[in-house]
Amino acid sequence: MIATPDNDNNYDGPMVFIIIGKGYETDGGEGIDLHVMLKAPDDDTAVREALNALAEEGFIEADLDQIGMLTEVPEEEPHASAYQGVLEGEVAIIRFR
Repeated sequence: MIATPDNDNNYDGPMVFIIIGKGYETDGGEGIDLHVMLKAPDDDTAVREALNALAEEGFIEADLDQIGMLTEVPEEEPHASAYQGVLEGEVAIIRFR
């Protein structure tokens, strides 16, 4: 018998997700590499909230490639300062050009 359930819902810290993908601001335009960081209760909610935030920023389409949960505070910028904003309830969109 398993004494400890094996699922992500038992994580003790804040559930901060990072979603890696590409966003498009124009139809047929070149994509922009993105990292979206946010707090959410589960990965489905994280994806929905990330897509809503991208739409609010003017992206008309997004290809989301990977999702993961951050288990440690990032030490390098721009992720370190974005993480602090996420803890305060913001959705951080980091663009790479």
